[in-house]
Amino acid sequence: MHRFHIPVMGTGFTIDSALRVARFGIDTVISLADDRLIERVRRHHCEANGLAYDAISARDPDARAKRIGTFLDLVDAITARQMQELRAQPFEPGTDKWRYVAMLPESSELKRRFLRGEDASADLRRGAIDVNIMTKVDGLTYAVDGTVRDPEHSLAKAALRGFANSTLHGSVVLSAGVNQSLFGYLEQFEGFHRDDAGSVRKPVILKVSDLRSALIQGKFLARKGVEIAEFRIESGLNCGGHVFPTDGELMGPILAAFDAQRDSFPALFEPLLASWYAARSRALHPSALGRRVRVTAQGGVGTHGEMRRLIESYGVDSVGWGSPFLLVPEVTLMDEATREQLAAATEDDLYVSDASPLGVQFNNLRGSSSDLWHRKRVADGKPGSPCPNGLLAMNTEFGGQPLCVASHEYQEKKLTERGFDAPPTWEGAADLYQKQCICDHLGNPALLGLGIAKRELPVAVCPGPNLAYFDRTYRLEEMVDHIYGRGASVVPGDRPHMFAKELQLYVDHWQTMTGKKADAFRGNLLQGIAFYRELCGRESFPGENLASLLAALDAQARRLDHRGDVAAA
Repeated sequence: MHRFHIPVMGTGFTIDSALRVARFGIDTVISLADDRLIERVRRHHCEANGLAYDAISARDPDARAKRIGTFLDLVDAITARQMQELRAQPFEPGTDKWRYVAMLPESSELKRRFLRGEDASADLRRGAIDVNIMTKVDGLTYAVDGTVRDPEHSLAKAALRGFANSTLHGSVVLSAGVNQSLFGYLEQFEGFHRDDAGSVRKPVILKVSDLRSALIQGKFLARKGVEIAEFRIESGLNCGGHVFPTDGELMGPILAAFDAQRDSFPALFEPLLASWYAARSRALHPSALGRRVRVTAQGGVGTHGEMRRLIESYGVDSVGWGSPFLLVPEVTLMDEATREQLAAATEDDLYVSDASPLGVQFNNLRGSSSDLWHRKRVADGKPGSPCPNGLLAMNTEFGGQPLCVASHEYQEKKLTERGFDAPPTWEGAADLYQKQCICDHLGNPALLGLGIAKRELPVAVCPGPNLAYFDRTYRLEEMVDHIYGRGASVVPGDRPHMFAKELQLYVDHWQTMTGKKADAFRGNLLQGIAFYRELCGRESFPGENLASLLAALDAQARRLDHRGDVAAA
């Protein structure tokens, strides 16, 4: 229905976005990271919709999978009812049906049919309701008596099982790279394979940062009989959440490589898929042959002109708009104070941090209530978090059950190891204290936004740097109109091109590197600069600031020639 989608954001920001906008044909993604949060949100929406709520206790041996699956069943049922009600509405101003059609792009044939006076209500479809599993978050879980549960109860596998057993016909977005054990687990569920009618009930989307990793993961899954429905390309640095830099490859050249190689995907994957089916005395369904794998892109896009560049120059099927929707209260969950902080945030307030316990850099908001909460804990002599979720408890250096490096228990042990009799000030152990309880604090915005929390809670937020150019809250229609270039732009005209910003971020990253890896990284950046010089010779799309990209190419090339000049141009 739309040429954009709303990616997963944090653990709680988009947890119920489908209930808010799927009825308008807008695609969203739910994080399956935090089953405790999911259970609390399920209870809220059961009560809000007059539905019975049966609690799933943490003592249930398969609690995580059941909580996730039952919540997805609820989302499926509520959005199906919403669509039924919407289709029955008259097509007149003020109705959801009118809003649905008004927000469609001007190129939509469905929109034209309604405007011609046809009743095309039967063709109105809800937006895709997809789920996200971060493959790196797959720690073992423990029974009440402290014994390790079987591997199928690991965090990611339990989440996958909950989705696979749910009624929801959406896609699973697998992010953060290869997890062979998890990828192999997909093979067990029929929903990830084609049925006798040629349908895949649970398609797989791979979030990737370059072509090489995409093909490696795609082939691995094909050997398990699992097709890739979509490659979702995300900028390695110009994005929200965790950052996964490429080896200096920039988004434009990466997109061009996908576009050039797309026609070869069937020949790469189909023989592997056919072998899997043949080993089970089945044939690969004809509908799988010559199939065009969707390619979407996200990370830093901020104008309609940039979206057109991705679609028209690189054949992208849909463009992800993430961080700007943090400023749309109709779409995402957040407390009012944090939303106001984000609206006022400048480029200096949005920074890449070492806050994540995963050891991967993490986009952060300076002065967030989570940051203040951690600093107060240190000042009170109780550094670290009580670790209520344990989702990122992966460190085993002290033996016993793994610990999260942001937890009080781990930091207390680490300070003792360093010879401290009492916790030092923040400056005395900043490398340790900066690790934040993101698995809990990223979920708190949902509890606050829904009014579930009865007291103030610390909130972590992970916007991309692009959010600095959006300076207030927006209505849903207002943001969608901006995306499609209808009316005045909501960002300043001198906002740098998304490719220019990404290039600056990559040169910043290169400045921290040394050795042969830095040399190879620099070489890829120079190739990207040459690629963009050709692009700058083309005509800009309306609202696309190509002039800023040309200026950035010169400025960043100078930085690459003078390593000592660490100041961003």
